[in-house]
Amino acid sequence: MAVTTKIADLTGPGHTDRFGIGGTDLGILATAPDGRLVAVFGDTFDRAGVGGPGWRSPVVLFADPAGFRSGLRWTGSGGDSADYACRLVTKPATNWFRLHKRITTILPADVLTVGGTMYLYVMGNKGLGNVLWTEILASRDNGVTWERTGATWRGDHHDGLFQQLTWSLEDDGYVYAYTTGFQRRDGLLLHRVPADRITDPAAWEPWGFAGERWDWGNPPTLTIPGAFGELNLRRVPGPDGRMHRLLTFFDAGNYRIDTMLLDAPNADLHRAPRTTLLHGCGWEDEDHAAGRVAQLYGGYVVPGSTLDELHLVVSQWNTATNWPYRSMQFRTDASELLGAR
Repeated sequence: MAVTTKIADLTGPGHTDRFGIGGTDLGILATAPDGRLVAVFGDTFDRAGVGGPGWRSPVVLFADPAGFRSGLRWTGSGGDSADYACRLVTKPATNWFRLHKRITTILPADVLTVGGTMYLYVMGNKGLGNVLWTEILASRDNGVTWERTGATWRGDHHDGLFQQLTWSLEDDGYVYAYTTGFQRRDGLLLHRVPADRITDPAAWEPWGFAGERWDWGNPPTLTIPGAFGELNLRRVPGPDGRMHRLLTFFDAGNYRIDTMLLDAPNADLHRAPRTTLLHGCGWEDEDHAAGRVAQLYGGYVVPGSTLDELHLVVSQWNTATNWPYRSMQFRTDASELLGAR
């Protein structure tokens, strides 16, 4: 197991007050075309905790990539030119708004940069975990403003295993995406789509097993069973000078955050080297210097990380008291995975 320690609190009082962010979670990161770091957060409130005035989701904060190793420093927010971090989209897509007027929240799953455009995959919920639809938003101004692309899927697409998503652009021109349900009880599916057709649902191809072989275009097949939550697929450099793929995720079944080293976008996940980065625990057993975090989830790689200095944004929500409800930054060394291949 990797040794993981906390670097800093990233949100909450003293950190994000000027953006109208008291309580928030997630903090999914990508590098914008202009080089800034873009962090996308979920349900956000003016006051520290869950509830109260100023609810909105999703929201964006910007950070300078320089100096992230000592903790991300926020430089601005998305939605408009003011400091207040605004909701990125004001209401659901028109057809869904007509059918389901009582939308609870729109939550981000992952953000990706392709050329000069950023893409954000989101889930429309009516009650937390009851996903009605998913869709892709796009930004052409480095994450400041976002618009709907028209790419939408029903919440029950692929039996509900196309809700939570993470994606990565590979050198072959495809975007590869692992998906699962939002309920933290299912395994993973894998899809790919040409990077220039990312907003065309018909262009998304599943990876599946049929006719005694795995292939693209077969009916989607679980790549690995489990109880997966938040997902994060990223490429990071290693001490060997090569780029490596990491699939980092909240393992709800084992109450921890793990990462796997993939030798290909469609790697055999049953054989992929795997290690635990953070353990969940009770509030009385917390030790952020030893990698024990109460009611943890998320686990998003900070751009600029390396395999041997891997930085993660991790969420925490005390559901009994509604505070802490925040995002934090942790640092670990996952280079042991290289020796396990």
